[in-house]
Amino acid sequence: MTTPIQDTILSQLAAVAPGKSIDPMSVAKAIQPERWQRLLGHIRTDVIELARQGQIVILRHNKPADPETFRGVYRLRLRQDGDPTSFEKVADEGGDEGGED
Repeated sequence: MTTPIQDTILSQLAAVAPGKSIDPMSVAKAIQPERWQRLLGHIRTDVIELARQGQIVILRHNKPADPETFRGVYRLRLRQDGDPTSFEKVADEGGDEGGED
């Protein structure tokens, strides 16, 4: 079962050309035009859930991002063939050894 936010996300993604993405702000504004900023945290939560389910992809710098660790500005698109289904955990594994900068 999906939430109203998830329904709006999936509806907006279905309306764009394959491979195109949407901005989470457009989802918020579609749901609550006057106070859309208040929805952004809820949208992020639902975006993460949809990405975990494999229905959508979270994009950072136009590349798929790990739904568990992404930060900052992001966009959304429907999953495509070739999109990763898992992400390597690289943060803080291996300590400070071999410090390449």
